[in-house]
Amino acid sequence: MPATPALPPKSLPRLFVRAALHEGAAVELDAAQTNYLGNVLRLGTGGEVLLFDGASGEWLARITQGGKKRMTLAVERRTKPVEQVPDLTLAFAPVKRAQVDWLAEKATELGIRHLQPVITQRTVVERVKLERLESIATEAAEQCGRTLLPTIAEPVSLAAFLTSVPATLYFADETGGGPAAMAFQPGPATILTGPEGGFTPEERTAIRALPHARAISLGPRILRAETAALAAVAAYMALAGDWR
Repeated sequence: MPATPALPPKSLPRLFVRAALHEGAAVELDAAQTNYLGNVLRLGTGGEVLLFDGASGEWLARITQGGKKRMTLAVERRTKPVEQVPDLTLAFAPVKRAQVDWLAEKATELGIRHLQPVITQRTVVERVKLERLESIATEAAEQCGRTLLPTIAEPVSLAAFLTSVPATLYFADETGGGPAAMAFQPGPATILTGPEGGFTPEERTAIRALPHARAISLGPRILRAETAALAAVAAYMALAGDWR
């Protein structure tokens, strides 16, 4: 009789907390986290949880006080060091809410460092709910094992954005550019992708006028705005980021 395959090890729940973590620290969870661990996962006193604070890595903690409305954990030891991710900013024109939510979630999973909404002439959605995007990014980080949350900046106009780009700017130009596979190089960088309908001719001219801007192509097919943004991030990570 063939041997029964071993079951995969049960993964511990991971939570982001705002309290500074260190060995011996006591952490009190908020109501939503308490409900999740106590009522959804049915964890009680003695249960193990992984915590991260976005600054000190990942830590193993144990529930010392459990209840329906309050839960306290004691931090025991560090399980992961502080995460090192490429200094990569994704500057994107906001699209509809569902697509922006998906973009924030997947960009976090891919390892983005910064998210910068940019308002262009053809941007249809100008209001971005940062608290919602931060919540989505936090949940994605909890699920994918990240220990560093991406920063999410206030939306800025394209004109304002172009005056303050500090690093190499890779510009996804739907009218043509060099192959992304040949353009991406290691180092601090920003990827700029446009809205539904693309950039206007005037905007493309202004972007291309920057001495550190490089127009890139993302292939022969027409991509949706959110697909182009994530395709560019994935390509950068594979060619110049931490997937190498």
